[in-house]
Amino acid sequence: MGRTASLSALGLTAKGAMEATVTSLEVDSRKVQPGALFAALPGVKVHGGSFIATALEKGAVAVLTDADGASLAADALAGSEAALVVVESPRQALSYAAALFYGAQPETMVGVTGTNGKTSVATFTRQIWEAMGLAAINLGTTGVEGAWTAPLAHTTPEPVTLHRVLAEAAEAGITHGAMEASSHGLAQYRLDGVRLAAAGFTNFSQDHLDYHESFAAYFAAKAALFSRVLSEGAPAVINLDDGRGSDMATLAREAGHPVLGVGRRPAADLRIEALRFNATGQELRFQWEGQSHQVHLPLIGGFQAENALVAAGLAIASGSEAEDVFDALEALRTVRGRMQLAAQRGNGGAVFVDYAHTPDAVATALQALRPHVMGRIVCIVGAGGDRDRGKRPLMGTAAADYADQVIVTDDNPRSEDPALIRAAVMEGAPEAVEIGDRAEAILRGVDALGPGDALLIAGKGHETGQIVGDTVLPFDDAEQASVAVAALEEARA
Repeated sequence: MGRTASLSALGLTAKGAMEATVTSLEVDSRKVQPGALFAALPGVKVHGGSFIATALEKGAVAVLTDADGASLAADALAGSEAALVVVESPRQALSYAAALFYGAQPETMVGVTGTNGKTSVATFTRQIWEAMGLAAINLGTTGVEGAWTAPLAHTTPEPVTLHRVLAEAAEAGITHGAMEASSHGLAQYRLDGVRLAAAGFTNFSQDHLDYHESFAAYFAAKAALFSRVLSEGAPAVINLDDGRGSDMATLAREAGHPVLGVGRRPAADLRIEALRFNATGQELRFQWEGQSHQVHLPLIGGFQAENALVAAGLAIASGSEAEDVFDALEALRTVRGRMQLAAQRGNGGAVFVDYAHTPDAVATALQALRPHVMGRIVCIVGAGGDRDRGKRPLMGTAAADYADQVIVTDDNPRSEDPALIRAAVMEGAPEAVEIGDRAEAILRGVDALGPGDALLIAGKGHETGQIVGDTVLPFDDAEQASVAVAALEEARA
């Protein structure tokens, strides 16, 4: 039997105190069926109020919108018996309504925000819980993974999808969930209504300035996880090593959240004391409550130690015993497309794939890779079309600063001219080799590897398609790396 709820049960008050029994929630008028509540939300290009008439024709019994949306559909609403709910922030109202409509969530939920590292932290948190025998999932860029799986179209799904998925996971027996909190999702109130037992912050650097009007607005969006979404009094786990970590910790405390600090600073609760690198991972020594611990992490990159400890902090902050969490750290495994060892040549040259698609992430990935590599580092880099243009030369600069050889290639050009994007990246890396075809660039990069060298293919990570115009072409960096290695090794045989 399907779900039903009255408007008042969803925390909504219609004009004239009119009631309605709602059988579904929709943000897409094309999906409206009789009994639906249609949420007409303000959009980047078009206001959802433009589609209210269509939703009413298809049987919507209630409309949730703002004053602008109601004005756009005044005539259609005047001739309808549907209940009209007008609020200042319909996105936030929809999130709370969706939480009430679907009801169930995993008992323990945590969220993590930051420019980079969200997927790794969410996945590591789920892996820690799994190693402790708990039924756990992580939600985000790679979909829903763990003891229950489902695809997701966005890192932080729109609230109707998000709360439906959380309810389905809970009904399937999932007790623990770790989710990524993107700046878009936070700015659009998508996480409101999720009952978070703890929340984490990884780092902050340039990204998404095509959406956020300024660095300040971008930071404010991230900060909303602690100032608005995190449950009252719940702990905040903050990477204090990041340049904005102290600012985020201060904001979290001002919002009434105790802070569990991570990093090398003396104030950190989970304090990194030492790291030692080898070809396949690292030894991490850290301190907790005055006692030192040492574990082997099969992860490439010193920043992954920070991510692993933020994940450990989230598990502890949400109720797990610290010693059980620390015992689980050696079970962590690389997230697909995050410093992933994708292939290795016969001479020992290694190929890594990473999702680094910001200047800071490229620099961080290359710097983190260096201690693991005895020889040269080759880096393949590009930039996406229809996104923040200001970061393109900075992407080239980051690669040129920290790699021994740079190849500039296409990422996801989308609707833009790929050659113009490459030219912008090349401004920051004038000595780089330009190879537009990504498969050829990977082949050339692999061919350049000598004994002890490493190739970092940056930008697309786990993605299995390349967006050219409106078409998504099959393309997997890790798969292409394996193909290139196989072809070159066969040619040498």
